[in-house]
Amino acid sequence: MSGAADNPRFDGRVVIGLSAVVVAIQDDDAVVLTVRPPGATAEGLPFGPFDPLGHRTFELAMRAFVTEQTRFTLGYVEQLYTFGDKGRDAPLADMGGLGGERSDHGRVISVGYLALATAAVDTHAPGSEWRPWTRFFPYEDWRDGRPAALPLIEDALWRWAANDAPRMARARLLFALDGAPWNEERVLERYELLYEAGLAPEAARDRGEVVAAMSAPLAAALGEPMLSDHRRILATAVSRLRGKLKYRPVVFELMPDAFTLSALQRAVEAIAGVPLHKQNFRRALERAELVEGLGRMDAETGGRPAELYRFRREILGARPVSGLSLPLLRD
Repeated sequence: MSGAADNPRFDGRVVIGLSAVVVAIQDDDAVVLTVRPPGATAEGLPFGPFDPLGHRTFELAMRAFVTEQTRFTLGYVEQLYTFGDKGRDAPLADMGGLGGERSDHGRVISVGYLALATAAVDTHAPGSEWRPWTRFFPYEDWRDGRPAALPLIEDALWRWAANDAPRMARARLLFALDGAPWNEERVLERYELLYEAGLAPEAARDRGEVVAAMSAPLAAALGEPMLSDHRRILATAVSRLRGKLKYRPVVFELMPDAFTLSALQRAVEAIAGVPLHKQNFRRALERAELVEGLGRMDAETGGRPAELYRFRREILGARPVSGLSLPLLRD
């Protein structure tokens, strides 16, 4: 929230908001659990205020919010980040009575959590849905080649940069323009650049301005807005998870007990947003000794039966374990 100097109604109160990014794999897509509180104009993440008198810990409170709002019980959870920006240079956190309307009292400190689920179980909770995260960041999915969203975003960014060299350099590097390489981990930086450029709808909302008119194709390319600072928190979670793939075997927290290697590869591709080289991916798995064949076949693959594997979870306590190599298809 803004400070007292530019908000005469700021009362000095600090509110701690807890938000959860709950990720699963569904139909070969990375999906996130969203909520739409009554009266809200956009979707958000499961969230709520921390009560220092009623909640023993942040994590227990966050787990309770998720279950209450989505009827989903969390498994693997880690703290993601604490957002406490003061001023109007970043998406503003706002509890808004849990309905998305701006609150003018108190400053909100957002604590985000990342939770991983082995299945996108139907929650049957009103207003709660599993959504592909490409719905909010369509330009992040390179599995089928360069996204169709990027040329539209490129034109908008060049107009914003207006021959400003530092702006042009940032746009080029972050969005892989003019032949620059794509770095899948810089999801948060890309979103924050769009926010700074006024292309993210949340920017006009936070400044109390009317959202600038833009073509329907450009609006679709930029992704759907979310409540409060939730799209920033989601971008942080995607960045964290993509980076963590490479140094921790975290992807197995998203897999069932038994899986095929093809299903594992598709899950990694869904998270990373890039296509992988099949043979090199499997060679890397063999070298890492992370999986073990179960000696039985999966007949539900829709084609030739494939062997089922399991994650060798016992090695986590036996030796240091790295993540998965991501041999890109172009390599």
